[in-house]
Amino acid sequence: MVTAVEGQSRDAGRAGESLLARIGNTPLLRMQRMGREFAPAEICAKAEWFNPGGSVKDRAAFSMIEAGLASGALTPGRTIIDATSGNTGIAYAMIGAALGYGVKLCLPDSASPERKKMLLAYGAELVLTPGDQSTDGAIRRVHQIVAGEPEKYFYPDQYSNDGNWQAHYRTTAREIWEQTSGRITHFVAGLGTSGTFMGTTRRLRELNPAIRCISLQPDGPFHGLEGWKDMATAMRPAIYDQALADENLLVSTEGAYKIVKRAAREEGLLLSPSAGAALLGSLQVAARIPQNEKAVIVTVFADSAAKYLNERFWDE
Repeated sequence: MVTAVEGQSRDAGRAGESLLARIGNTPLLRMQRMGREFAPAEICAKAEWFNPGGSVKDRAAFSMIEAGLASGALTPGRTIIDATSGNTGIAYAMIGAALGYGVKLCLPDSASPERKKMLLAYGAELVLTPGDQSTDGAIRRVHQIVAGEPEKYFYPDQYSNDGNWQAHYRTTAREIWEQTSGRITHFVAGLGTSGTFMGTTRRLRELNPAIRCISLQPDGPFHGLEGWKDMATAMRPAIYDQALADENLLVSTEGAYKIVKRAAREEGLLLSPSAGAALLGSLQVAARIPQNEKAVIVTVFADSAAKYLNERFWDE
């Protein structure tokens, strides 16, 4: 048996830790001003921009890559390839650079300039697809590329890979449960690949079946919530189970933009449009809770405004 002292001695003389060890364990922030009219209900959010790649997608990307390494599907010389709206791609590119793997990404050309620059900075190869086809067009392009040279690529397929939602089952849900001391009553999250909602909801239900889990979607197929899907019209991710949510709420892009600007001025938070949409959905949930009923509503802020500051809504 290796004792604690023996285990420590093996790392003697080493300082610091791996970059990838910083994925997860993000802070849970409580809104101080927005939603205070619904007190004693509390609105809290996981600040996922504290991940080293700057978004919630670090969790799923690392989980899928670890699974690929463990299974032998990802071997030296293979290139990691996937379709992305940006954040998962950034996570792949960061992790690939840290582990020594090439990364090739199919990305809608409508993705923000900041995302494209970040991907290129990490050394990723970009294949741009029509923006009006959203990530669905990027998915179709990946299928074509992999079919042509299957031996060249490791294709995690974030929309079908159980490692996506399992990352949140193992980490996000546990962190939320611990950070609220088990007081969470509502979980609210947007749907893109659906991994965050699927995995977190499954684990929270095991911890307390009374927790209400509410999914959010854009209110139409043409929207500005990058990374989110209108499930009625988009290619549905294989990992998505629509029966898992207690309720699904629709959120408007315009409403999310307004909330983003309010959050900057009222909470000191620079949020992405999708994080603003998550906050808007949480406020809608809080508004329906009976007055004086205690509730702890937790959502996920996928990323910050850092990659969206060129958006026109800031000046409107």
